[in-house]
Amino acid sequence: MAATENHYIVPALQKGLQILEMFDARQRSLTQAEMARTLGVSSSSLYRIVQTLTTMGYLKKTGSNSYSLGSQVVSRGFSYLASREIVEIASPFVTHLRDSTSLSSHLAIREGSEALYVFCALALQRLSVNVPIGTRFPCHTTAMGRALLIGLAPQQIETIYQGQRLDGYPEPAPQTLPGLIAMCEKERAQGWSLHYSDYSTAIAVPIRDFTGNVVAAINVSGPDVLMQQEGVKERLVITLKKTADDIMQALGGNE
Repeated sequence: MAATENHYIVPALQKGLQILEMFDARQRSLTQAEMARTLGVSSSSLYRIVQTLTTMGYLKKTGSNSYSLGSQVVSRGFSYLASREIVEIASPFVTHLRDSTSLSSHLAIREGSEALYVFCALALQRLSVNVPIGTRFPCHTTAMGRALLIGLAPQQIETIYQGQRLDGYPEPAPQTLPGLIAMCEKERAQGWSLHYSDYSTAIAVPIRDFTGNVVAAINVSGPDVLMQQEGVKERLVITLKKTADDIMQALGGNE
């Protein structure tokens, strides 16, 4: 590595990642002293790094001074792998959805209380709603996000939003937890979610795996002047549900 590139390295982050790399199938637990010895530094110099990794769930304290990999390493890894598989399978269907409706179409997965957009088929017309890949929105503030919540029981939604404030976002996003649960119940019964924002409308439906769990959601979105024309919403819901069924079959899920 060139000397100039070394200036951009963050030593604490580098050491944190090196600590995570120390664990494998044979090395499931390490003390802070063992981590320090492997890195050739003092144990005290790693204290804040280890505490940060533990607080964030990437390490788990298993003894008075021993640690194993935490649940975040597993959940983030599986979330990434699952999203990759879903994108590879669903992207042709989402692209076809864009082509058949002439509207922007997106694919998202849920991470905690956020909807993470992992694929986008951009509409070509000038008045379009395109959300870049990697964008995150609070689930309760979008049709896509609430479609991802459709498969959860009220108690699960309460757990996800425990300690979080829902107000502060413009309506029609629900402003309270009971309001969110009631909206999710209504949208679960009809099988689709709808949201208005900034002169645009989005409609979304969930994607389920073979166990029936919601693993992703797809949507179409466009300007109100088009989306609110008579009969458009009803036709789009039918098309979205058909596309979701096709994706679920490709994933090996239930219709």
